[in-house]
Amino acid sequence: MYLVLTALLALNVSNEILAAFRTINKSIASSNISIDDKNASKYQIFKDNMNEPALKEKTEPFFNTAMQVQKDSKNLVEFLENWKLKVIKKSGGWKDSLIGEIDNEGDLHASTDLLVEGEKGGEQIKKRLQEYRASLLKSLNETETSSLAKALPLKIENPRASDANPRGDWTMGNFYNMPVIATVTLMSKFQNDIKNSEAMIIDRLFDKIHEKEVKFDDFKAVAIPKQNYLLEGQKIEADILLAAYKTTLNPTVSAAGGGGHIAKIEQGVAHWEGVASGKGLQTVSGKISLDMGGKVETREYKFEYMVGSTGASMQLDKMNVFYIGVPNPVTVSAAGYSMEDIELSIPGSDAVIAKGDALGKYNIMLKKQGNVMAVINARTKDQGLKQVGSQEIRVKMIPDPVAEVGGRGGSFMEPSNRMKVYPGINAAMKNFDFNVKFLVTSFDFTYLQKRQDPVGPITVSGPMFSSNKQVSDLIAKCKPGDKIFLENIKARGPDGVPRTLNAIIITIQ
Repeated sequence: MYLVLTALLALNVSNEILAAFRTINKSIASSNISIDDKNASKYQIFKDNMNEPALKEKTEPFFNTAMQVQKDSKNLVEFLENWKLKVIKKSGGWKDSLIGEIDNEGDLHASTDLLVEGEKGGEQIKKRLQEYRASLLKSLNETETSSLAKALPLKIENPRASDANPRGDWTMGNFYNMPVIATVTLMSKFQNDIKNSEAMIIDRLFDKIHEKEVKFDDFKAVAIPKQNYLLEGQKIEADILLAAYKTTLNPTVSAAGGGGHIAKIEQGVAHWEGVASGKGLQTVSGKISLDMGGKVETREYKFEYMVGSTGASMQLDKMNVFYIGVPNPVTVSAAGYSMEDIELSIPGSDAVIAKGDALGKYNIMLKKQGNVMAVINARTKDQGLKQVGSQEIRVKMIPDPVAEVGGRGGSFMEPSNRMKVYPGINAAMKNFDFNVKFLVTSFDFTYLQKRQDPVGPITVSGPMFSSNKQVSDLIAKCKPGDKIFLENIKARGPDGVPRTLNAIIITIQ
């Protein structure tokens, strides 16, 4: 860095170089704001945990450490900010403080006088940075040789010795004959390292709160029988498990009633089975216990099923919910009745029920979220239409699709030649059993050319880049180092409800 600055001095610090430092400083300042927002969110989660009686005890020691890290980080950032202002004042002050424009940003003496010679502020800065780094590692009982120490963004490394800096002095290498705008930018960079290091430490502290807890890796419904209305002699089966469970850790389960027993427990799931006996409502209850990292948690469960001489059942052909805007296929049957005599209704709802391609099959369309009661009726010779079964079913919105360009969403890198041939944004459904199509209706396009101000956002109607000539032209000239931001992506599916999808950031390579 010292050799670079010496070269700058020889060139008398051109306006282009000073402008580059201004651009970098603005970018770092913007990054610092984003990191502050992230850290503030994490600190709020710490505080929320402290307000939860069940979490306070295990959160408190890590919360107190996090609060000290927050205080130390804030003090050090303010310390560097004060040095920025002193250097600016020494060079002649602000040209326009409202927009952060320095009057004599190319001055080479202010940094040297304040930070290297004179007050020797550079040594103070180095000492504070070293003390802060040491305190961060101490907060997690880490050493300078640990993997965390190697990954910590804030590092204080002396420059290599040179003819101009024979001792490899840190202060000389960083601040001697440094233009004011370059000194300000370097201190902004230190502030950025501090905030990133702070973020890393509080993330580790938060992880320690839960490191002894069981990490669940799968989810399933609780105490759901496979049948709830049976004939005498039929086999009964039900799964009993936690809403969230770990496939490699089996719970302890007890069961009483219902004429059945726990047949097996594997992959975190207890399997209950029995043979229906006795007419009427049957109840199965018991307890399920799991070792939660040294503390055994126990919960009670209960489910019911009906035993009768005749009955009805409804099987949802896709999953255990109805989705709005798509035909939901179901299969209905009733023991003891002809399929021609069975009817399905959903009273009190806006459901449209259409018969399927075979007896007992229906396609159901709904428009509102909530729970509905599907009723199975059968025609009898003596009693006319008779209810022989019912089932409560949840009605939900279709999940949001994922916005993609070239089959990828989120943030990724793309060669310029491939980016130029992509037609637009696709809304793709992931892991959804229905054949559902969403269409992107609009999005905001922002183009950030390397070392230039961003262009946009430009609002585009529809999914295609070619819908807007300015957008097409920008993509056509993209080159390595440029970035494309696709945000505020709107899409509409068969339910007619507009959705706001994930943003996409593409870095051209």
